[in-house]
Amino acid sequence: MRKIATPKDLAEAHAKLRPLMALRAEGDKSADKRELLICGGTGCQSSQSKELLAALNKEIKAAKLQKSVTAQITGCFGFCEKGPIVKVFPDDVFYTEVTPEDARDIVRSHLEGNTIVERLLYEDPARGGLRLEKQHDMDFYKKQMRVALCNCGLINPELIEEYIAAEGYLGLSKCLSAMKPAEVVAEVKSSGLRGRGGGGFPTGLKWEIAARQKNDVKYVICNADEGDPGAFMDRSILEGDPHSIVEGMAIAAYAMGSRYGYVYIRAEYPLAIERLQRAVDQAREAGFLGENILGSGFSFDIELKYGAGAFVCGEETALIHSIEGGRGEPTSKPPFPAEKGLWGRPTIINNVETFANVPQILRRGAAWLSAFGTEKAKGTKVFALAGKINNVGLVEVPMGITLREIIYEIGGGIKDGKKFKAVQTGGPSGGCIPAGDLDIAIDYEALTARGSMMGSGGMIVMDEDNCMVDIAKFYLDFTMEESCGKCTPCRIGNKRIHEILTAITDGKATMEDLENLSSLSRVIQDTALCGLGQTAPNPVLSTLKHFWDEYVAHVVEKRCPAGVCINLLDFVISDACVGCGLCKRGCPVSCISGEKKQHHTIDISRCIKCGACEGKCPIHAIVRQ
Repeated sequence: MRKIATPKDLAEAHAKLRPLMALRAEGDKSADKRELLICGGTGCQSSQSKELLAALNKEIKAAKLQKSVTAQITGCFGFCEKGPIVKVFPDDVFYTEVTPEDARDIVRSHLEGNTIVERLLYEDPARGGLRLEKQHDMDFYKKQMRVALCNCGLINPELIEEYIAAEGYLGLSKCLSAMKPAEVVAEVKSSGLRGRGGGGFPTGLKWEIAARQKNDVKYVICNADEGDPGAFMDRSILEGDPHSIVEGMAIAAYAMGSRYGYVYIRAEYPLAIERLQRAVDQAREAGFLGENILGSGFSFDIELKYGAGAFVCGEETALIHSIEGGRGEPTSKPPFPAEKGLWGRPTIINNVETFANVPQILRRGAAWLSAFGTEKAKGTKVFALAGKINNVGLVEVPMGITLREIIYEIGGGIKDGKKFKAVQTGGPSGGCIPAGDLDIAIDYEALTARGSMMGSGGMIVMDEDNCMVDIAKFYLDFTMEESCGKCTPCRIGNKRIHEILTAITDGKATMEDLENLSSLSRVIQDTALCGLGQTAPNPVLSTLKHFWDEYVAHVVEKRCPAGVCINLLDFVISDACVGCGLCKRGCPVSCISGEKKQHHTIDISRCIKCGACEGKCPIHAIVRQ
């Protein structure tokens, strides 16, 4: 688009483009045009949403509807369990699990015949399979409040015009034309926004510290190195609304007096990188990055730096060293990066979700964000809801909502009617929260008090079939592998913890090992150099506290109550066996015997417990004991 040189130019561009958003946001039934928005995030692309878009455009062309119907990509709708998703505007019809083969029906039936394709509507299991056509009628969305995700599923992330139509860059314009840097800092402080990357440090205070530093060169860094297992919050924002990050970083740079910005993003996010780089290029061409932005005299630009996938580089000092070309290893603090960071200069580092909140705070005012949430945690939080949950997806909820509301109302409860056991929040650095704490109001302090943490927003749900000792070992395996090895408590201590957990799951541990497990975990918490090491024992300590009986069963009874730890199990063929012989043929060590159509048996002394027989049995006659 043409260069926008002044705030007046931006206001005129927004006014011209605003009708586009009115069609989508307000559902203007008098409109003579229809739009189809197709989820274009990584998850839906893996389920052929690109092919679906091509098929829809082919059918639209075949029906000669190009002048009245458009189809294009958008960001993540969040309802990943039901993707790919197609939303039709202004009809406000929400189609789920759409395949390229469904394109013909959508065009011929809905667009030409004005008849909704019923079979593609969401079927609500809580209401007997009732089909719902409106997004806002679905329980998954009812308690959500989208701030960081407000444009995901509403705009095409590859077009700067659509971001401007959604009030994009108006916050930056307001800062540059009507506010002093100190006033911007004060506005962010007043909003109560805290870092969404894990620690929850007040964002405005961090900016204030950096702004006070007397230095000609300062840096703004966006931490997009999202590496928690099961986490995809930042990736979805970058893929669905990349200009919000560009704008948020530019506002931060103006507030603290910086000319240079970096986005540190892991190379495993190719689609996010592609769309973010396109957004940076478009913003530079339009005049929102570069020299003399909007005629204000303020200059700022952004460069992308790719990470190699080291989890430890999510820690701010390790991230800084990586950008500098060094090893991704942390250093002790103080000094903090806001005082002495990248190349020894004052540097602020916030994560993707934090920056995505900033433009809205400046547009709507601090009071708007601080009006919802809790006393100590204002605004909303994005969670990646995964695990043994019916509605896997990305959710954004007000701070203060309970775990029960997220899991049972938004998440639709536990899969297959199983019993809820625990939820892991905060990724590998968090802890496991049991059923007794389902009604706590979610905020930073409440989760920390229960041995977990907010983290970047991972939320993995577990049911009765999960072994909590095995879960603790899984997370320790991850953090042990991701340790940079710089400090002894993390490098050696977490290895020793993992060895003890392995001994427990193998049935070779003693009660003394449980005592050592607890004491060693607390020593590492107190002595590790950075947040990765200090929080690595959280899964262990939280499961020891809440699921002590499971540890005792493994150690004393040599039994895994959940039937997960293979070395504590025997595979047995039940009386349901019909003698089909599939298990016998699938056994790699030939330890199964029995005649055709007769009950088979497993020689326990020779069984290697690989589980191959269990997978082969068509009637589930092989059980774990």
